[in-house]
Amino acid sequence: MAESPKALKLFSPGRIAVAILLGLSVATYQVVDSFDIKAFEAVEWTWYSTFWIVIAVIMMALRDLAYMYRIRVLTDFQISWRNSFDTIMLWEFASAVTPSVVGGSGVAIYIVNKEGVSIGRSTAVVMTSAMLDELFYILMVPIIILAVGYYDLFPIQEDKLFLGYHLDTSIIFLIGYLFIVLLTSIISYAIFFRPRGFKWILLQVFKLPFLRKWRISAAATGDEIIVTSKELKGKPKRFWIKSFGATFVSWTARYWVVNFIILAFLPLSDHLLVYGRQLVMWVVMLISPTPGGAGVAEIAFSSYLSDFIPIGLIAALALLWRLISYYPYLFIGAIILPKWIKKTHS
Repeated sequence: MAESPKALKLFSPGRIAVAILLGLSVATYQVVDSFDIKAFEAVEWTWYSTFWIVIAVIMMALRDLAYMYRIRVLTDFQISWRNSFDTIMLWEFASAVTPSVVGGSGVAIYIVNKEGVSIGRSTAVVMTSAMLDELFYILMVPIIILAVGYYDLFPIQEDKLFLGYHLDTSIIFLIGYLFIVLLTSIISYAIFFRPRGFKWILLQVFKLPFLRKWRISAAATGDEIIVTSKELKGKPKRFWIKSFGATFVSWTARYWVVNFIILAFLPLSDHLLVYGRQLVMWVVMLISPTPGGAGVAEIAFSSYLSDFIPIGLIAALALLWRLISYYPYLFIGAIILPKWIKKTHS
């Protein structure tokens, strides 16, 4: 593939170092800035704490296992369990070293393709994965709102919410959610009903003078929609049930990590509200300009979950959360990558 050198550059040691240093720097600053010796003295590490931390780690393993199963379903079981592990770890690795706003989808297509899946099916796998993730989010938001209420999803102190900006995050969240709904609806309609018509509209829009320089990328997106449409045509109901079921398990396990980390040290009764706050955090992290949301994720955690964790502990728990849910992908990916390159490029 012509894209291979560019794809492999994303896995450079420099990018890994930036992601680690940025995240740890912000986390360290927060821990030092909010350090409260009384809050730490009040915490007792017991077997109860160990149990819930182990459960949190198991949730991350379950998340990855569900993703591995999903990619096997989406490739019609063309990828083995062993190779699906490499694929998912490298996919997460790519996401961890690229800005969240950019994402690792282009690299993901390359990774899946190098596992012996045709480029057309690889494109369909990645696009379908993204579509299922968005669908999960679109469905869960109204369910959580009905369960806990809309305005309870946001911290009380809006003026200290995020990066010092005085913003009404409930409005920002609503705009972000509606944008995700609109974009997912358009792409879904294009894939399942009018793929060629969608490409034609894209090309017409990108004829405008101020958009013309992105016309080649728009054409490539249109081609990906057409390829994905062909690959997904005629898929049985069980294909979609299995794929979405794996998506539901994966994202639910990911969100429950935070609940179990809190339970390890503090009483927690309103689990659905903590879950809901993470849905809001996800929108913030989605537009992060930093690799894997490094730095931004720690700030968002401290802002959105401050109602449940004492201020003196929240930065430390944010760091623990990232140590469980983010940094392992950097290290596992760095270990797997050399062997994977040797295997797929020999």
